[in-house]
Amino acid sequence: MNKAMKLLIQGKVQGVGYRRWFAKQALELELKGYVQNLQTGEVEALVMGNEQIIQELLKRSWVGPSRAEVSRIIQTPVQPDAHLKEFKILC
Repeated sequence: MNKAMKLLIQGKVQGVGYRRWFAKQALELELKGYVQNLQTGEVEALVMGNEQIIQELLKRSWVGPSRAEVSRIIQTPVQPDAHLKEFKILC
């Protein structure tokens, strides 16, 4: 059964390749959704897929690319969106 989770990733996560890295992880894990920078300096992601796989991505998200420094990840369960067919990087 598909689950969906919105993530708000805080710390040094913009200007360090975090979105591209996150999208690569999500694609590797065959998750659907998106990742985008926010004007607040945070990164927002919506991931949809198997709950265990989402948890694996969450674990990886704390590490991120080498120049990133994740200080906090806020998780909010949301309703899965049947219209999401792929994983995208949004501007």
